[in-house]
Amino acid sequence: MKAAESRQQIISDNISNSDTPNFKRSELVFEELLAEQMDESGSRSLVGKRTNERHFQIGLSNQLPQARLVTDETSVINNNGSNVDIDREMALQAKNQLRYNSYIQQINHEISMLRMAMDGRG
Repeated sequence: MKAAESRQQIISDNISNSDTPNFKRSELVFEELLAEQMDESGSRSLVGKRTNERHFQIGLSNQLPQARLVTDETSVINNNGSNVDIDREMALQAKNQLRYNSYIQQINHEISMLRMAMDGRG
């Protein structure tokens, strides 16, 4: 969810600077890094977080990937030296908003399931 929030800010920054001469767009990379770590066939794998030394170790380490900001310095799309494609950025913003909304729905579902379990309803 934090990555989606940060991505929204970065996309908004790209959109607001689309007419700024020589502005270079940025993007946040997180899901790809997470997918790499979760890939069981790779040498690295995602692990569980231990909050107590008596908990079982799940995986090799507790390191989650950190979101990375990537700036495209090489391409130029507009005559002013900028590389922001406003249509692409608007589509990315809509995609990110849908992703964020699905995260919120999932969290709300988990909370309602926990409440139901605590109340003893079934």
